[in-house]
Amino acid sequence: MKAVQFRIARPTNQLAQITRFYTEGLGLKVIGQFSGHDGYDGVMIGLPDSHHHLEFTQYINETALPAPTKEHLLVLYFDNSDNFNEASSRLQQMGCLPVKPENPYWEDKSETYEDPDKWRIVLFNGTFLSQESSQLRENIC
Repeated sequence: MKAVQFRIARPTNQLAQITRFYTEGLGLKVIGQFSGHDGYDGVMIGLPDSHHHLEFTQYINETALPAPTKEHLLVLYFDNSDNFNEASSRLQQMGCLPVKPENPYWEDKSETYEDPDKWRIVLFNGTFLSQESSQLRENIC
């Protein structure tokens, strides 16, 4: 595998609200956008390195969208508590309150929120390469 970037893309019927949630709420940045492209508008929102980003598209006419489950998760890992607390505070100041995670694994080490389309975002206070995940990897491999 020699891929050097990845993008996760999904449709929405509320592009402005989604953009606000991910930029103002989570502090991510708009790295690209387009409008009127064959009936679609869209925005690419990225992490600081821009090698990993999200794309949200909206068709000119509202369309039926797939419904998320409580286990459709985007997990954002924070390497320090200040950044974790800042993201949580920004979301709560926007009126977004944490929801109970479906999977108890996320309790007591993260906060789960829903974006305007009800897709779930987990803010994890730590990194994936923590002691716990290293042990998990050893058990899997």
